[in-house]
Amino acid sequence: MSQITFTIPDEILFDTQMSDSEALDFAKKAVALHYYTKKGVSLGYCAQIAGMTKGRFIRVLAKNGVSVFRYDTDSELSEDVKNA
Repeated sequence: MSQITFTIPDEILFDTQMSDSEALDFAKKAVALHYYTKKGVSLGYCAQIAGMTKGRFIRVLAKNGVSVFRYDTDSELSEDVKNA
């Protein structure tokens, strides 16, 4: 697994009143959300990036208005419902 490091100015941590570990958790969730919504990376991998279970990551998605259901067309959704 790769590891990426970046610097956050102390002023940002002061202004947001975040500790180093809170900022790290925030950054991991933000990266995972971006990969899930913009790059099509799987739920499992994004949960792993965020450092949480799939269930917890699904709750993070919900809090950010992101659905776990991905359908390109209404007919795909209808077919999935029909087959359920």
